[in-house]
Amino acid sequence: MLSSLAAAWLVASSAERRRAVGFWVFLLSNVLWVAWGVYTAGWALVVLQLGLAAMNLRGLRKNDADAPSS
Repeated sequence: MLSSLAAAWLVASSAERRRAVGFWVFLLSNVLWVAWGVYTAGWALVVLQLGLAAMNLRGLRKNDADAPSS
């Protein structure tokens, strides 16, 4: 839960680097939630986290696309 909250804080940053780190932390939290869901047989949680991970990957890709080329 703490990793999810930290990720949300980072993703809301105006700094591109912090947003990128936030998406990676979100992906870590997805992995942790999936592990917990498998451990507790919470299959709806597992499916939810897989969907959220897909959205996090999309956000990471869009964040990279918004980066200025140098």
